[in-house]
Amino acid sequence: MSGMVDRFAAFCIRRRTPLVGMFALMTLVLGAFASQIEIRTIFSDMLPQNHPWVQTHEEYKELFGGANVVSIMVRAEEGEIFQRPLLGMIREITRDLRKVQGVNQFQIVSLASKKLKTVEATSMSVETVPLMWPDIPAGAAGVAELREKVLQNTLVYGQYVSPDLKSALITVDFIDRLVEPPVIFDQIHDIVSRHQVDGVSTHIVGEPILNGWVRNYLPQTAMISLVTIVMLMATLLLLARTWRGTLLPLVSGVISGVWALGTAALLGLNFDPLIIVVAFLITARSISHSVQMITRFDDIADQNPDIPVSEVARKSLAELFRPAVLGIVSDAGAIAVVWLTPIPLLQKVAIMGVVWVSAMLLSAAVLTPVLLSWLRRGASAAHPLDLHPMMRRMLDACGRVALGPRSRYVSLAVGGAVLVGSGWYAVENLQVGDAQPGSPILWPESEYNRSAAAINENFPGADRMFVVFEGDAQDAMKQPEVLMTMREFQRFMEAQPQVGGSVSLVDVISSVNQSLHEGNPRYYDISDSAIANGQYLYMYVTGSDPGDLAQYSDPSYTNGAVTLYFSDHTGETIRTAFARIDEFMAKHPMEDAEYRLAGGLIGILGAVNDVILKGQIRSIALALLVVVIFATIAYRSSVAGIFFMVPVLLSNTVTFAYMAFNGIGFNINTLPVVALGIGLGVDYSLYVINGIRDEFQSHGNAERAVLGALHSAGRGVLVTGVTMVMGVFFWVLSSLRFQAEMGLLIALWLAVSAVSALLLMPALAYVARPRFVFGVEAVPVTHSAPASARS
Repeated sequence: MSGMVDRFAAFCIRRRTPLVGMFALMTLVLGAFASQIEIRTIFSDMLPQNHPWVQTHEEYKELFGGANVVSIMVRAEEGEIFQRPLLGMIREITRDLRKVQGVNQFQIVSLASKKLKTVEATSMSVETVPLMWPDIPAGAAGVAELREKVLQNTLVYGQYVSPDLKSALITVDFIDRLVEPPVIFDQIHDIVSRHQVDGVSTHIVGEPILNGWVRNYLPQTAMISLVTIVMLMATLLLLARTWRGTLLPLVSGVISGVWALGTAALLGLNFDPLIIVVAFLITARSISHSVQMITRFDDIADQNPDIPVSEVARKSLAELFRPAVLGIVSDAGAIAVVWLTPIPLLQKVAIMGVVWVSAMLLSAAVLTPVLLSWLRRGASAAHPLDLHPMMRRMLDACGRVALGPRSRYVSLAVGGAVLVGSGWYAVENLQVGDAQPGSPILWPESEYNRSAAAINENFPGADRMFVVFEGDAQDAMKQPEVLMTMREFQRFMEAQPQVGGSVSLVDVISSVNQSLHEGNPRYYDISDSAIANGQYLYMYVTGSDPGDLAQYSDPSYTNGAVTLYFSDHTGETIRTAFARIDEFMAKHPMEDAEYRLAGGLIGILGAVNDVILKGQIRSIALALLVVVIFATIAYRSSVAGIFFMVPVLLSNTVTFAYMAFNGIGFNINTLPVVALGIGLGVDYSLYVINGIRDEFQSHGNAERAVLGALHSAGRGVLVTGVTMVMGVFFWVLSSLRFQAEMGLLIALWLAVSAVSALLLMPALAYVARPRFVFGVEAVPVTHSAPASARS
């Protein structure tokens, strides 16, 4: 293996000119494609298409409502909503919503739509008439009559007019394949602003609106990205003191990014704005590998002043190729595991991530030493501030901890305690799915989350789920047994605090029955006759438009749905809801129908959480297995595989504990970051342990080997760790909460990985003396105080 690596390194240096020319050509070609990559969020990419709940959603979404429902609340700051200017505002917004791109014309519901009706029964006839269509009531008497009708209509009062009568709700659904969130966001906000009335506040929520807000923050994201890059350069320049130590790592990161984005564009993949943090995480790895190469190049040049620069470059490439390949392959393997999660977005991220990480093998591990081979041996300082003495003292301190007769055992004990404690806390508290109400993508004080809170405070809930009752034959939904089961199901589910309310055919039939008996509440009930129930439904739809009952049943009354309204979509709320549904179904089997789960936004999120919950342990286990296998192959030792599990487990348990403590859920957005973190936890330790191995093979002294590795590979760890932590720090300024939290998450991951590599792993290697590091002959542990390897 060593001979092959030596020959490969010699070939790269010997053929450096055509090699760099080939890299440049590939970068230009793929850069042209990268400039064409589409930056947008595709809703269908977030759905696990083969999940039964998603299949139910796809089958019935046009009928019972999709996951892209937008809710608009109009609230009077003074008085009630029953004022002509306010009612006129509701009417104009409702009318103009028909012009929004991708709108489902039959799923626009408000006081001003034909769908909200009242049943008027007299001695002469029974009529079903819209509440407020086509015009608003004339005069104060008409408005007062409308108010009274709303109060008597359980399908409207509490559902589309708030209990305090100060708010009205307008809902609109869209055809999924036509959804363009930025367009919908702009058009709906334009409609609402054009019809704004003084003394009225408006609140708008829904998945297209949320994605539109993400789009609106793209310029800020680009600015933070630019500031981050500038900060990376400034920190690298400050610590490395040379332009080559600053620019070459950035060149490596840019090349790998261009290759990845260009390849993604060739494959027809889009770039989701939310995964930009993943891009910076991968770039951090590229910079790290390049810095290690430069650090080793400088060390070899200092130790061998008589050999040519090209030979110095060859030796640095040969010595670090093994840990570089192992680290890169571990990163690639860890993120490749994400592809096994059957969600298109994650599979696209996995493909792009594997290409991106794999490109580092050439851009960092090969190109950096090749470019160094053309540079002169000693690089002049780019600025007068020299932080190297301070870094040497810090690394000396790490050496004293790792080699001290008591401190090494203390560090191992502390590491073990942190591993066990953080692991226990993460297992007990980390949630699958969103961990907090509102959207975790935005901050709690954001306009969107404040609007969601306002709507949930005044109405049953902005998030919906429908459960389908599939009948065996036509008119099955008129059968008393089915309707009674629906009613019991609604009552059972509404006992969950987060379920604000529900609607079904039961409410329609009961409302008509009550109206026929002069509004007597005792008759708010279904009939024990299918024929009577059919008559009530006939009365309700007489003179109505197609689709007026679509929210409740199909036209043949074969299939119906119960729609549940939720005040939040946290993982715990969704898991509780589905557990209660399972409990109810087990106790209430039906002869004429069967249950089908589940559609709407809550059903979709439930399916996503279910897939992630079932796959997270498998994904983490497989990612860890990748690290073990490749470490075992690289060092031809099973002990090596187990040995490198330590930093991986420690960095991941600490990070998971932080996620649990900070209310960050394990969801579709965080999964790629978590998968990359599996490989991230081992990279720094690979270089330090490999440095100890090479140093020991040179002189056979364990103490000198540990100190020498810390001052060489450890210096690279210190430089890249500080650089990347400082770089990602600016993400905390993002208006997108997800980006800010992932920036902190990456910083924590990098910090724990660096501390493990500089303190824990040298102590563990020194105490355990694994053969793949120190060879077959065991070297006795001495208790002499370690001295610095450098002055």
